[in-house]
Amino acid sequence: MKKYILFDHDGVLVETENWYYLANKRALASLGIDLPRDAYLADMANGVSAWEAARVSGLSESEIERGRELRNRYYQEYLITEDIEIEGVLETLDVLAGEYRMGIVTTSKPPDFALIHERRSILDHMVFCLAREDYERAKPHPEPYLRGLQRFGATAAETVVVEDSARGLKSAIAAGIDCIVVANEFTVAQDLSKATARVATFRELPSAVRGLTS
Repeated sequence: MKKYILFDHDGVLVETENWYYLANKRALASLGIDLPRDAYLADMANGVSAWEAARVSGLSESEIERGRELRNRYYQEYLITEDIEIEGVLETLDVLAGEYRMGIVTTSKPPDFALIHERRSILDHMVFCLAREDYERAKPHPEPYLRGLQRFGATAAETVVVEDSARGLKSAIAAGIDCIVVANEFTVAQDLSKATARVATFRELPSAVRGLTS
């Protein structure tokens, strides 16, 4: 029986992934580098930084750092001005909270994470949140989700991960945890075939989690 749920954050609980891509694209364009969406998604699936192209092009680390700072400003502007809600999240978390203990495992940077949740109540349902500073090796490495198990004091068999991307799915699989993938237009072309289950909307999660027998 499942007792614990580890949620990815971006693209699962809030719709931020396209805005993060656009922030990277704008910042790289200011340095004369194009970032096609397909290339970004391919790199994302394997945990490769969008800024690797800047290094390959010969830009100095100081130029790259200035570009990243610009990216961060663009992204936070989007977080403030754009609609990043995902329909059904709060109502579904209310349902799940009656049956499972829940946490978040995200690659979000703490300032972005704090800005996103400044006026939202998603975190009220969570026992803990692990952000990028809380582990050494990012997804698709298993470390983030293994840390999540440690925080719960849970086994992999008692736990399910909820993801939307190939990178996160790989991390969950490497950690030995069942993974339900929620459909997301941004990652629809990625290989998600190894998911334990797939759902079209967040509202379908309660029945999907209950359907896992281990």
